[in-house]
This record gives sequence, C-alpha cells and structure tokens, in this order.
Amino acid sequence: MPQLPEDIIDRLTRMERRIQQLSTAVNTRPALNTITGGEVEISDGTLKVTDGGTLLVQRPGSTGAMFRVGSWKDAEYGLEIHRQTGSLAMTLFNGDGTASSLQPLRIYDNGSREIFSDDVNNGGLARPWLAMLPPQDTTQSRWPQTSSTAWVTIALSYNPVWQPKLRLRLNTAVSSGATGQVRVLVNGAVWGPTVGAGTEFDWTDLISTDFAAVHTTTLKVEIQAVVTSTSGFVYANPVLMHGRQT
Repeated sequence: MPQLPEDIIDRLTRMERRIQQLSTAVNTRPALNTITGGEVEISDGTLKVTDGGTLLVQRPGSTGAMFRVGSWKDAEYGLEIHRQTGSLAMTLFNGDGTASSLQPLRIYDNGSREIFSDDVNNGGLARPWLAMLPPQDTTQSRWPQTSSTAWVTIALSYNPVWQPKLRLRLNTAVSSGATGQVRVLVNGAVWGPTVGAGTEFDWTDLISTDFAAVHTTTLKVEIQAVVTSTSGFVYANPVLMHGRQT
C-alpha cells in the first residue's frame, strides 16, 4: 500500500486538533443574555417566560421595576406596574405564594394609595365604597312614618348595583304607648331582620345570591313599617347606606 506523504498526515492531524478546539469553544461560550443598542423582534411567534422566570423593565436611571411580570413568591405568578417616578400604578397578585390564589386587581394613585380593587370572592367592586348619604332630619315627627296596621312602604330609593353587598342602617321609633315593626325590602324581597320599632336596624348582606344577574341593574330598596298596637305611629329614618365587597 503506498504511503501518503508526511506533510498530508501532519496537515490532517493539525486539522483534527483545530476541530476539537473549535468544538470546545462553542460548548463553553458564555450565554448571550445582553442586547446593547439593538432590539428584539418576534414575528408570528411567542416570547415565553416559564419555570419561575420573570420579565422585568427597570425605571430610567434605576434598578427599581417599572414593569414586572412572572414569578412572584413561591408558586405564585404576578404583575406590577410602576410610574417612572417609582410610585405604584397597578398590581395583580395576592402574596400568599400559591398558584391557585384569587388575585385582586388593584389600581393606585400617585401616592401609592389604593383607589380601586375588584372583589375576588363574588365579583364587582371591593373599593371604592361609592355612596355617601346626606345628613338626615333629626326631628322624629318629620321622619317617614305610618299609622297603618298593615305593612306599608314609607321610604323608597333606586340605586345602580356595582358591589355584591349592601349595608343599611336605620333609626326607628314609635309613638308613646304604641308598638310596631320595621323591615327592609330589596327588589321586592325581605332583606335582613324585622325589628321592633324603637330598635336600630343595621344590616350588611348580599344584595342577591346571583350577583352576575343584578350587576349594573337598578336596585329597588324599600323601608316598610306596620303598627301592631290598636293605634299610634311607627317611624323610620335611613342614616347610612353604601355598597360593600364580600
């Protein structure tokens, strides 16, 4: 068998050594995780953040977050948005570290004070509590009243439904020597306890067992009273009413 010239063998040996060096260099190259003076474009694809990863945008001239989404605490993933001044603007997280926690959406003013949040239990608003009742007449004789010995509506209001719960507080009274009762109807159904006239009515409860069915509809609230003695008057005056979260 004819022998190859020695220079060819040497060249093959050097080539093999060089291939090994290149292979080692490729496998030990540091991760390319910094982009300077450029941009990343994804066309017809998806940027995925998985396995505890986080996408972070820092504020100008700061290491503080302006936008952060991804792994939060333990198994929980969350989101927060800050203004470039650093104050909170919006968050979506619970903080309990579980992947199944109900996460309220919160919006903040420029002082990082919570001005909006949703009710994660039943839907609707948690904050703000919107309604404020104007001051009421303190003279009992001018309160809504009745001398009827059958239930009758003595006060009525209509309100838009934004929150799943309602709190209503009434002052009630009865004329000297008489007895009576006061109750509240919400959309035509008795809501809360029936109290003896002269006893304060203060009740907080769901407006409906199906909040989705009444959300944004007009709520009818009635105060009813009845005289249970032979004669006399029963009085009732609302002093507090607002929606609440569950």
